[in-house]
Amino acid sequence: MARELVAGGFVVRALVRTGSSRANLAGLGIDIVDGDMRDGATLREQMKGARYLFHVAADYRLWAPDPNEIIANNREGTRAVMQAALSAGVERIVYTSSVATLRVGTDGSSSDETMPHDDTSAIGAYKRSKVVAERLVERMVRDDKLPAVIVNPSTPIGPRDIRPTPTGRILIEAATGRMPAYVDTGLNLVHVDDVARGHLTALRRGKIGERYILGGENMTLGAMLGHIARLAGRKPPTVTLPRSLIFPLAYGAEMVARITGREPFVTADGLRMAKYKMYFSAAKAERELGYQARPAIEGLRDAFDWFRREGMLR
Repeated sequence: MARELVAGGFVVRALVRTGSSRANLAGLGIDIVDGDMRDGATLREQMKGARYLFHVAADYRLWAPDPNEIIANNREGTRAVMQAALSAGVERIVYTSSVATLRVGTDGSSSDETMPHDDTSAIGAYKRSKVVAERLVERMVRDDKLPAVIVNPSTPIGPRDIRPTPTGRILIEAATGRMPAYVDTGLNLVHVDDVARGHLTALRRGKIGERYILGGENMTLGAMLGHIARLAGRKPPTVTLPRSLIFPLAYGAEMVARITGREPFVTADGLRMAKYKMYFSAAKAERELGYQARPAIEGLRDAFDWFRREGMLR
């Protein structure tokens, strides 16, 4: 997002958590300030003079020893950011939500913006956190005249995934031959750079209070793993496993994670979500914003090449 804004001629100020890596922001010539999205005083001070706000920060974990921590961070962080924007008189806001706030079709069809979750139907702490945060933004648009447009990225993939994200972890595991089998599910993959450009088109053309899916290509997990295997020069996995066989592994991985503090690769909530294919349509964003996404294989290739250059595919 920062790179896209700099390329578009914007003067950028980025709020970054103390202790977080600045590697992806290095050399961009932007103003970096230490802060926390839950710290209202710092937000109000650093937002002075800002014309636009992109709220892209989130606690993006699919598992935590205390799931309520994820919900509280994303709800209260969003509240603090939006209240600071109102105080600073920000002209326009793009709020980064997620397709996690939308229901998926049970028949393999693509979901759209008309199928929202509520905080009881969403599976897992991360999804619930994004639902309550999105509803908070919607209420503030209605009640406080918050000038916010909502975007819902699907599953971003691409370069500079320094953490890596859950999707990046799948790519690394598959590319290094540590995913010999998989469950029959599907997801919507989108190049991370297309998501960034989608934010900018939402700023320029989006309607206040509306949500727009920034998605890409619907793909089965098997097809995704096949693409990754070919990039790595490996044979793609051919064994599909029923989810019921993997639940004991997930529960065991979560028990180990409570001891080590490291996020497990497979979780029970992740398996529950995988029951249905997580397919989405970006038709509204294409129609109203002029949004476009490239084929998913390009995001996978760019991510693979970046991980390899960084020495993460040993």
